[in-house]
Amino acid sequence: MSRSENHREALVQSPDDSGDTQGETPLPWDQLGALIAVRLAEPINYALIMPFVYQMVEGFGVAKTSKDVSFYVGILMASFSVCQMITTMFWGPLSDRIGRRPTLLIGLAGDLTTFVLFGLSRSFTWALVARSLNGFCAGNGAVVKSVIAELADNSNRSRMMALLPLVYNVGMAFGAATGGLLADPVNQYPRVFGNCEIFRTFPYLLPCLVGSLTTSLGLVIGLLRLKETLVIVPVPDTDTNETTPLLSNTRPSVLQPKSMLALLTPTFRRLLSGNWLAGLAFIIGTQAYPIFAATKPSDGGLGFGTRSIGFSLSISGIAILYLQLVVYPRLERKHGALKCYQMGLKIMTPYFFMLPFLSILASHIERTVGGSDAILALPFPESWISHAGLEYCLLWILLVILVVFQLVGDILAFTSINLLVANIAPSRATLGASNSLQQLITSFNRLVGPLAAGSIWSWSIKHELPYPFNSHFIWVLCGTLMFFSWRLSLRLPSSVDVFASGRTQQSRAGV
Repeated sequence: MSRSENHREALVQSPDDSGDTQGETPLPWDQLGALIAVRLAEPINYALIMPFVYQMVEGFGVAKTSKDVSFYVGILMASFSVCQMITTMFWGPLSDRIGRRPTLLIGLAGDLTTFVLFGLSRSFTWALVARSLNGFCAGNGAVVKSVIAELADNSNRSRMMALLPLVYNVGMAFGAATGGLLADPVNQYPRVFGNCEIFRTFPYLLPCLVGSLTTSLGLVIGLLRLKETLVIVPVPDTDTNETTPLLSNTRPSVLQPKSMLALLTPTFRRLLSGNWLAGLAFIIGTQAYPIFAATKPSDGGLGFGTRSIGFSLSISGIAILYLQLVVYPRLERKHGALKCYQMGLKIMTPYFFMLPFLSILASHIERTVGGSDAILALPFPESWISHAGLEYCLLWILLVILVVFQLVGDILAFTSINLLVANIAPSRATLGASNSLQQLITSFNRLVGPLAAGSIWSWSIKHELPYPFNSHFIWVLCGTLMFFSWRLSLRLPSSVDVFASGRTQQSRAGV
């Protein structure tokens, strides 16, 4: 055996899971804080463009009619996901080889650069290229999940995994609010930015700069505070004979399945299939909402402006902290991750069927005062005491209720799926690869979701067919997908509630 082979180094994870029997292990907030700062970049930058992407594409002049704008919005949003999907199976295994920390920092550096480029877009082609490059760099999600699984033990794993959707949802809320408040500042805030030529030339640069600032903060904190969670573990050399010394050399090794197919056990396939359906429904709905909110009520939308869209996307931020940090860990400890997953899917299903009916109320407001946002321009007494003002308040109350309803299901389902994927992983050395498979499903959904959202919405409002093929069709489709995902989750065995990964390569037969 060559000298270089005897000195090869590999990275495998080392924390012990024995800390679950004597109470909960305190959370390592020093590392979690750094990880949160690193993780925030992707959801902020992903959601930040949602409030203004419709107006941005409309301003490019690439669509022939207003009803075609949603199609090009779908293409732009899907470009991020297709590029993320292409590279998602690169980032996870790369982190298994070179470590989690360098992989995360590389992704952040790329994300920072490409998002500034997106803010400088003045044409659809430029925006498409910049968004695609941003997708190439967005592989940190799977790596962060691996770090969480490696930092945790059985006593605190659910609390730590619950932080991931919390960070993602807070980032989405912050990004949406930032995009809505800071887009086109010259027209939104003429007294402050009226003479700022750079923001007149690049109307969407300011929110992108703020998003890049949060990415820069994550990069700096990651460099200074984030530690590597993989350590070198020596594995005895198996090439021995009669002349091999008793204290022979050892070489580090990675204990992994022979191929990615070895990870696809029957239970893992069922879990990924259900995750695919639920994720597809969720992402189609997420991508369709800004289009639905910006569309005229007469065409089946809400008629919101940029600021109202941003606010409506961020209103769930207050409830997220309590639900994610307090409610979910208690429910998971009492019922298990599998039951929480099934409960979340069941809750989200009716949300999709009910949401489009808000357009009926928005249509009545439009006929009365010319649109939902027009009420805000009326004098105060008239805006809130009038019949239209009361209807406007009712519209927002119902919207908030539905959004919070959807948020509860989102937290239950997608926090639990992170736990279940970590539980099913055959070994700790394959956590990166296992999470990358899940991320591959997510990336595929993020590719199909925007294209489906834009195309289906454009088709449904153009043809003016009866229910359910009118503007309700996209929401009926999402609700149906979520229902079948719930049905599929009922076939998962209770054994998925147990963390199976040991410190060596041990897998459960049939799982």
